[in-house]
Amino acid sequence: MAMISCPECQNSVSDSAFKCPKCGVQLRKLKRGFMGKLFKWSFIAFNILMAFWLFAGMNAATKGIENLNGAEQAGAAIGTGIGAALVLVIWVIGAIILGLFVMFTRPKAA
Repeated sequence: MAMISCPECQNSVSDSAFKCPKCGVQLRKLKRGFMGKLFKWSFIAFNILMAFWLFAGMNAATKGIENLNGAEQAGAAIGTGIGAALVLVIWVIGAIILGLFVMFTRPKAA
């Protein structure tokens, strides 16, 4: 275990310390473990997938709507709205659950 000098207060600190015990400046960046990285990237991938799903679904639902009569257009609009609301609810619930996992697996100072 080597000793280094704190860049802020010039106090002698262990090279394995995360923060200076005297002034509290951060000396090393904390790193996530494997599960933390897995949850973080699954959270990012989930949000990208849900955004794609919402925009692609809205695009597919509105194609050809001009060829329908009034009642069919109203039904298609209502169905599209219900589908978009369902995707948004799934997105919010999934983002909250995965976000909590990301938050609980963030790195902590020893």
